Amino acid sequence: MNHGHGKSGNSDHQHEGHDHENHEGHDHHDHHAHMIEDFKKRFWISLVITIPIMVLAPMIQDLLGYSFTFTGDRYVQFGLSTLVFFYGGWPFLKGMFDEIKDKAPGMMTLIALAISVAYFYSSAVVFGLDGKVFFWELASLIVIMLLGHWIEMKSVMGASNALQELAKLMPSEARIVKENGETEDIEITDLKNEDIVLVRPGEKVPADGEIVEGESHVNESMITGESKPVAKSKGDEVIGGSINDNGSIKIEVKHTGDDSYLSKVIGMVEEAQNTKSKTQNLANKAAGWLFYLALGAGIITLFVWLSIGKDFEYSLERMVTVMIISCPHALGLAVPLVVAISTAVSAKKGLLIRNRTAFENSRKITKIIFDKTGTLTKGEFGVTRIKSIIDSVSDDELLTIAASVEGNSEHPIAGGIVKASREKEIKLDEPSNFENITGKGIQADLNGKKIEIVSPGYLKEKDFDIPENAFENDSETVVFVISDGDLLGYLALADGIREDSYDAVKTLKERGINIVMATGDNEKVAKAVSKELGLDNYYAEVLPEDKQKIIKDLQNEGEFVAMTGDGVNDAPALAQADVGIAVGSGTDVAAETADIVLVNSNPKDIANLILFGAATYKKIMQNLWWAAGYNIVAVPLAAGVLAWAGIILSPAVGAILMSLSTVIVAINAQLLKKKLTKNGKNTGFYNGTDSGRDSK
Repeated sequence: MNHGHGKSGNSDHQHEGHDHENHEGHDHHDHHAHMIEDFKKRFWISLVITIPIMVLAPMIQDLLGYSFTFTGDRYVQFGLSTLVFFYGGWPFLKGMFDEIKDKAPGMMTLIALAISVAYFYSSAVVFGLDGKVFFWELASLIVIMLLGHWIEMKSVMGASNALQELAKLMPSEARIVKENGETEDIEITDLKNEDIVLVRPGEKVPADGEIVEGESHVNESMITGESKPVAKSKGDEVIGGSINDNGSIKIEVKHTGDDSYLSKVIGMVEEAQNTKSKTQNLANKAAGWLFYLALGAGIITLFVWLSIGKDFEYSLERMVTVMIISCPHALGLAVPLVVAISTAVSAKKGLLIRNRTAFENSRKITKIIFDKTGTLTKGEFGVTRIKSIIDSVSDDELLTIAASVEGNSEHPIAGGIVKASREKEIKLDEPSNFENITGKGIQADLNGKKIEIVSPGYLKEKDFDIPENAFENDSETVVFVISDGDLLGYLALADGIREDSYDAVKTLKERGINIVMATGDNEKVAKAVSKELGLDNYYAEVLPEDKQKIIKDLQNEGEFVAMTGDGVNDAPALAQADVGIAVGSGTDVAAETADIVLVNSNPKDIANLILFGAATYKKIMQNLWWAAGYNIVAVPLAAGVLAWAGIILSPAVGAILMSLSTVIVAINAQLLKKKLTKNGKNTGFYNGTDSGRDSK
């Protein structure tokens, strides 16, 4: 145990720049918001126009058993359908040209084909061709597809909004230091690299930078999840949006605008939500195949009916029916509804999904490697035992002495001791002549006596007898209190295991996942934590490159490996893992190498991530099968493969099947929300609070 007190520099806890200029990083956000509004507007206007089209549709009248006709009603349908086709259908027509230009027909091409065939064929019927009109199918298809795209884009926006909250952490002004030493308040958007800014106690740091003068503690919890204020002095990095605690500091600005951490994270989430996963690509591929199927089946249907003697009008009507049916309404909602629900629940609870494929592939995880400090454990020392070894000093008096002296120290152990005194509401005394004993502890004068708080190594060096039972638990760190050369007793501290860790390990094990811990801590501490949590294995005293090798070896053995880390030293391992999970959102690697970012360092979130990912993938596949199932049944019947038996799919029956398929897909997607909510409540995740959650 090396209880070397003093300033704990933060040189290896570096982050990407993170100042956020209010006008920067919002362009894409505003564009996205405009697109959502555009789809919303097109949907509602098209829906209103579609209502009279459906009321006038002969097929709807036959199905519902009413009659409503008047002279020129077909021309009214044609006029209204023309508005819906060109206004509501424009995004799909434009999308078709883009997909064909890229030689990759997909969803947009399939939709555009169906609505174009329906519109131009029906228009021809209105102006003299013998056949049926398909205006209501055209209008309803456009409305449903607009709704699907609006829902999906709105869900993406919801995740982006979650990160926009980070922007509110930034102050609106910065206090710049001029060359003559005077200060001036300027807008934060006017800050430039290499500007010097003054940050007083209690103020927010206006930009990422490096301290050039002064020392203080900085509270970074809202940005990095680091629960305790971090000691900072000249040469240390600070993050925009963090709160200066107890000393004035001058900072040289290093990152602004697009280089800032916050801008990168916002861009990361937008990229994440817009990135197509394999299942989303599957939906597009399915649409692409359906396009070729529709085209091929339509042409074959036309020629087969013509070859067996049917007239052109009948054969053409069969072809058109096949091509319209080939684009199921349900396909437009199959993925968007599921994505919207999973994204909304995830974003609300701080799961930032950078790679949706990894999110869905989390169901394949066979082995998960946890970092220890701040993930499975709280990441902060707490007093576990206090023991006075002389009768004249009580345990509380021993704590008072230790806390009074440690109050001047910045070491994590000192913080644990002082916290214990606060919990007992102990009034502390004021020490003097405070100084470090390098690598061994601290000393100060207190109430006329020289007090030393030291490590076991110091006791051995000075030939003190170590008290019996001082070392009961391998996971504890023990410090000793000496007064004028007399040993008064000791305090034991430990980085306590999170309550949530027990539940997380239990949940993961129930899913058959093998759990391993990899830590830079010593063998005794690692063994104690592993035993307490019931882990399957552990690696102690490992370096970053060791973690990467461990993962490679496991992958070579056929394991599907997830890695959790705090994002700096764990970068190689996070990149190597099949699913990289960055714990805490304030690290550069979160934006560079991890697939998923957990805003809070709660291991229960990882268990829920896997549950959510598996449930999302399952629902997407179910919905795609429902949408495809409609085609498997409807297209051959519409083409007339059973016409010899007197069975041929009429447009009316096709419409009923189409509607049924769409309703099933919508209900099935809603069942995902119920499932996620139920899973969340069972694990204490979806309760609107961070119950028991300690941020790293």
